[in-house]
Amino acid sequence: MSKWLSWNSVVPVVAVVVLAVIWGEKLGPVLVAVAALFLVGAVIAAVHHAEVVAHRVGEPLGSLILAAAVTIIEVAIIVTLMTSGGNEAATLARDTAFAALMITTNGIAGLSLLLGSRSYGVTLFNAEGAGAALASVTTVATLSLVLPAFTTGHPGREFTPSQLAFAAIATLLVYLLFVFTQTVRHRDFFLPIAQRGQKRVFEDESHADPPTRRQALSSLVLLLCALVAVVGLAEEESPAVEHAVVMAGLPQSFVGVIIAALVLLPETLAAARSARKGRIQISLNLAYGSAMASIGLTIPTIALASIWLKGPLVLGLGAIQLVLLALTVVISMLTVVPGRATRLQGEVHLVLLAAYVFLAINP
Repeated sequence: MSKWLSWNSVVPVVAVVVLAVIWGEKLGPVLVAVAALFLVGAVIAAVHHAEVVAHRVGEPLGSLILAAAVTIIEVAIIVTLMTSGGNEAATLARDTAFAALMITTNGIAGLSLLLGSRSYGVTLFNAEGAGAALASVTTVATLSLVLPAFTTGHPGREFTPSQLAFAAIATLLVYLLFVFTQTVRHRDFFLPIAQRGQKRVFEDESHADPPTRRQALSSLVLLLCALVAVVGLAEEESPAVEHAVVMAGLPQSFVGVIIAALVLLPETLAAARSARKGRIQISLNLAYGSAMASIGLTIPTIALASIWLKGPLVLGLGAIQLVLLALTVVISMLTVVPGRATRLQGEVHLVLLAAYVFLAINP
């Protein structure tokens, strides 16, 4: 554990140094590989230190801190690529937000249910909390990603300026209401349930001792260093990422899948660890909390950034994406309503994720 903590302490600082060295330089293959390595390392380190801070403040606020850290990284990469991509990046915010939605609600949730059911047979979680989170995710996804596919005020799948402002405010409001519900009004709905047959036992904190105040402050400083490194390295790496997608013959929209997969990898690992310990509710908090943040915070931020970003902002989903979203919502409802799930539900969600990735490559 000490080696892991030491590694996570060194990487953010070294990543900032690497950023300072390569800033403004034309990157060759070797520097691209080095920058990519430290970009991934900085992302993992950022979420690790967010976890330390989150453990200090406790659940469910801890899951929200993790989601917020991931969202900062996601927004930074999206804005960077949109700034350099011009009109070709018009759908990047939509593609990334939808990719994050599919990865969280099908990938993270499905993997967590599968891992939990392998150890405990039937996994138990709080239906009230998971249902409220799913309802919030569905609402913000519909307001920001579905409606622009049907509005008629602007040609294409775009909002008019007034519609975009309303959607941004509405999604942010829903996110804030969700946070208030999760942390204040109905906090117990989001606490984990012990896997003990049919008996539901609320657990407020994990068995591990929380970090000291000094450790939490150190992690906060290293978290900020890691976020700075991620933002800068993403900007330096953006031309190489777009070139690699083109050379591989993949659709431009696949860039959004890459961004979402990168920033959500640490969340996936954290959710998997919780699932193995039987803390399925924590895994679902991470999954749906990240989905909420990826839309409820990302879309308003991108909408604000569109004031000075050049080019259109296309948010409306295509036909295939709408079908996958509708199917995901229905299956997720059937999963969370009973408050218990088997490995079948987890496997179904993973199949939906596989279908999304396949269709993203072969639309």
